Amino acid sequence: MKVKNSNRWAPRGIRPWLYTAFAVIAAGTVRIMLHPLLGPIMPGTAFLLAAALVQYFFGMTRAIVAMVLGLFIADYLFVPPYGAIATLDQSDLALVISYPLITLVVICLIERLRRAQFRAEFIASVAQSRYEMLLRLDNERALASRAADETHRLLRHLPHYHDDIVLIKAFERRASAVGAAGSAPSEPGIAEGTRFGSLHPEDLVRLSATTHPGSQRVRIGTGGVYRAIVCIAERFTTHAGDFLVFRLEDPA
Repeated sequence: MKVKNSNRWAPRGIRPWLYTAFAVIAAGTVRIMLHPLLGPIMPGTAFLLAAALVQYFFGMTRAIVAMVLGLFIADYLFVPPYGAIATLDQSDLALVISYPLITLVVICLIERLRRAQFRAEFIASVAQSRYEMLLRLDNERALASRAADETHRLLRHLPHYHDDIVLIKAFERRASAVGAAGSAPSEPGIAEGTRFGSLHPEDLVRLSATTHPGSQRVRIGTGGVYRAIVCIAERFTTHAGDFLVFRLEDPA
C-alpha cells in the first residue's frame, strides 16, 4: 500500500520551533557547564544530540536549523580561540566538516525511520478500521439471517395452527425493486393454510394472482358444495420482506 505524504508526519505550528530553540539553548547550557571539564574536546556533541532529538520529534527542517545554530555556537564558544570566528584553523575546519556530516547522517536515518513508522501506523489504522467494518457487517448479516429464519419459521407455523388462514404470500423487496426497474420480478412464495384445499380452484387462482390488500368474496366448501364467504387480504411489512395474509372472515 502506497501512503502519500508520508514525509509530512512532523507536527506543524509555532510550538515545534519553540521546542527547537529550547533544545539548542539547553544543549549550549549543558556544554557551557561541561566546558571547564572538556575544554575544546567534542565541541559539537551536545548540539548533535539536540538536533537528533529535534529530528525525532519535530522533523528534518527544524533539525537542520538546530544543527546550523549549533555549528555557529560551538565554533564561537567552544573552539579556541574562544569567543572569536575571525581566524579559521585546523580545529575550526575539523568541526565544520565532521559535525555537519555526522549530524546529517543521523537525522537522515531518523527521518527514514519516522516515515516508515508513520506509514506502518497509518496502514495499521486503516486495517483496524476495515476489520471493524467487516465485523459490523458480519454481525448485521448474522442478525438479519437469524431474523429471517425466525420469520420463516413463524410463517410455517401460522398456516398450520390457525383455521382462518387460507394462504400467505411472501414478497421479496429486492424482487419488487427489480420489477419496478423494468425486469420481471420473481414469483412470490406461497404458504398454504389449513383452508387452502377448501377453496374453489378458480378462487385459488385469483388469490394467488392478488398482490394488493383488500377483501373479496370467495367460495369455500367440500364435496362440490360451495358457499360464498369474505376473504380479507392484509399486508405486513417486516425486515425479511412483505407478506400478504389471506384469511377468512367467518371460517366456521
